[in-house]
Amino acid sequence: MRALLKGGWINFRMRAMLVSVASYMLWLDWRPTSRFLAQHFLDYEPGIHYPQFQMQAGTTGINALRVYNPTKQIRDHDKEGKFIKRYVPELANVPTKYIAEPWKMPEKVQQSSGCIIGKDYPGPIVDLKEMYKESRARIGAVRKQLKSKEEAKKVYEKHGSRMRPRARGSKRKISSSSEDGSMKQKSLNEFMGKKPRPGA
Repeated sequence: MRALLKGGWINFRMRAMLVSVASYMLWLDWRPTSRFLAQHFLDYEPGIHYPQFQMQAGTTGINALRVYNPTKQIRDHDKEGKFIKRYVPELANVPTKYIAEPWKMPEKVQQSSGCIIGKDYPGPIVDLKEMYKESRARIGAVRKQLKSKEEAKKVYEKHGSRMRPRARGSKRKISSSSEDGSMKQKSLNEFMGKKPRPGA
C-alpha cells in the first residue's frame, strides 16, 4: 500500500494480491475497497478497474478462485526483501530469513534488527494459513450451490468469452477483411461509421 500511496501505481500481481487479501483474508466488501483504490491508481480506468476487481474478488462466479498468500508472493518475487525494505523502512534491518514473516523473529533478532513486533511494526491481524483454508472452503461451498451455478451461467452467457479453448501450443488463425490479407486497424471514424471530415 505504501508503494501505491507514494507512486500511484503497483503492478498487476500486487493489485491482485491486494484485492485477494482484502476480499478473502479480511472479508472486506469489494465495493468500498475498489472505490478507495480507484482514487489512488494513476492509471485508473473504470472499464478495466471494476471488472478486474470483481474477478479478483471472486464475485463473477465464472473465474478461477484466486486467493494469494502474501508471504508466498514475497518469497517468490522479493526473496531478498529489496522492495519491502524500500517502502517499509521499519524492516530495513530484518534478516532476509524473516522478511516475509517478521513476526516469527525471535525476541533477540527483533532487538538486534531494531524492529520489535507490536511496537515498531504490527503483528499479523489474521492467521494467513487459517484464512486461506477458510476462504477457499467458504467460497467453494457457495459456488457449489445451485443458485450460484445458475447465476454464474447467466454471467458467463452475458460476459464470458466466446472463443473456443485451443490446444496448447497452437496458434489462433486471425482472419482479415482487408483485400491484401494484412491486418489493418480501422480509424475511429470508420469504426463509428462516420465519414472523415475534409482535410482531416
